[in-house]
Amino acid sequence: MTPEQALEEARAGQLRPVYFVHGSERFLHDSVLRALRDAATLDGIPGLNDDQLTAGEHSIDALLSAARTLPMMGSRRLVLARHIDRWEPKAGKGSSDLDRLLDYASNPADTSVVVLSSSNLDKRRRLYTQAKKQGWLVECEPPKSHDLPRWVERQIKQRGNKPAPGVAELIAQIGGTDLAQLNDAVERTCLYVGLGNVVTEAAVGECIVRLSTTSAFELVDAVGRRDIASCLKTLAEVYDPDDHGLRLVGLLAWSTRQLLSFAAARRQGLAPAEAAKAAGAPPFKARDLDAQARRISPRDLERWLVSLAEIDLALKGGSARQPQAVLEEAIVALCTQQPG
Repeated sequence: MTPEQALEEARAGQLRPVYFVHGSERFLHDSVLRALRDAATLDGIPGLNDDQLTAGEHSIDALLSAARTLPMMGSRRLVLARHIDRWEPKAGKGSSDLDRLLDYASNPADTSVVVLSSSNLDKRRRLYTQAKKQGWLVECEPPKSHDLPRWVERQIKQRGNKPAPGVAELIAQIGGTDLAQLNDAVERTCLYVGLGNVVTEAAVGECIVRLSTTSAFELVDAVGRRDIASCLKTLAEVYDPDDHGLRLVGLLAWSTRQLLSFAAARRQGLAPAEAAKAAGAPPFKARDLDAQARRISPRDLERWLVSLAEIDLALKGGSARQPQAVLEEAIVALCTQQPG
């Protein structure tokens, strides 16, 4: 079961008697636990039918006793057990408390929702394999990079907004792979534009990164012209010491990819407006993108993406130098590369 499926079950109030929430993606993990807890205790008095245990601090007997206790002034009892990997058997011990959990799952109480939680339980354990086979495993693993734009788009639509073309890809690029940060970026931009309105590139520039997409376009253009002075001037104006320039690098990578997609669409014979749409850019940017695509070769753009990946690594701890100095040197290097 995916986290989205578990959240949908919680929203519909159609809860299973047992869930095993597993995985290292903290935002997804916590979102599922919170949704299941809220749904299970919806019609009762807050806190009255809500048992939260921690393996190692509480025994398996405490969990099983709570699970078989009838709810008071409500239809269901929630029993949440965190860090159940601490109940894994010690070396040389054949059976474990996890086996007792499996025994309970085969004959659960119909008045309780038992939620088991672990970020790193060994996937070879019978509890994991049986939960997966029987459909009550919720796997919360970090999504692949190529899945992030779709995740961002879903979050925007769930808040009653609509992303402008390319905006989901933009937020995913500059927000990184941490879903908590991405969710925060989506929340801020949706609040900024207001319920029911379109989340635009301009809103992203206002809420997430000091560098607007227009400025990113100009910086890419200046690199294409090998105009070092203009590049360094723009960089000094938009560099944000709070994020060490990481969002700037993400925005530049997004702009470079968009230009590459536009150039590829033009080579396939599409008109500028159609090529802009294919690249996830609004039609009014078609003329500027076309002019850039004529000046900068696809080979150069591909080399820039490699350089930006190296810059990203350096800013995340791969270099002991000051982040702004790393960026300045990298921009100069891009400007002095021989045209491809």
